[in-house]
Amino acid sequence: MAVKTQEIKVIIVEDFKLTRVGLRCALNENKDINVVAETDNAVDGLNLIKKYQPDVVLMDLGLPGMNGIEAITKIEEMNSDIKVIALTSHDREEEVIATLLSGATGYCLKDIDPIKLADVIRDVYSGVCWLDAEIGKKVLKAFPKQENFKLSSDNSDNENKIPLTEREQEVLKHLVAGKSNTEIAKELIVSVHTAKAHVCSILQKMCVNDRVQAAVKAVKEGLV
Repeated sequence: MAVKTQEIKVIIVEDFKLTRVGLRCALNENKDINVVAETDNAVDGLNLIKKYQPDVVLMDLGLPGMNGIEAITKIEEMNSDIKVIALTSHDREEEVIATLLSGATGYCLKDIDPIKLADVIRDVYSGVCWLDAEIGKKVLKAFPKQENFKLSSDNSDNENKIPLTEREQEVLKHLVAGKSNTEIAKELIVSVHTAKAHVCSILQKMCVNDRVQAAVKAVKEGLV
């Protein structure tokens, strides 16, 4: 007897009807993804989230009335277990950083391939934070680097040192660029299990909860 795949409940909040319908049709072709509701504004979106308690929310940022960033903040306050993916054409640095800091666990541009988007939903649902590669570059440039900061500082600076290994520094650079564990493994010619282990070690050493926080902290503190 086959084991039933866990269904991922998704809500779409997008004000452009053609995009919204296209997303629903494309995502519902996946047996493990179920778009349970959709709406064109954040206020109705929050009510639908309370009603359906979805696993993942696809959130546009440029919504009428309450914008997507405000809505993501309210979702985080409402239920931090709900994963939110910003799906938008907005890629300005300030909006990217504000979105991530508001609680989004994924950031996709609207030209993403539907098959790739389904994979992103699965990754985010499983606990992975996902950034579009171009967005990763935005995060990288968002903060000025501290020229004098060194990972291997002397004894007088030990309190601020993050003891990353040389390999972990390589992995961190790829993480900031928005690459998945599979992509990192391919770049470094290691197994996905090894790449995942490096990422977990980095998160622990940097005292952060997820990949997005690690990327923001790495850029802010000049670690990459």
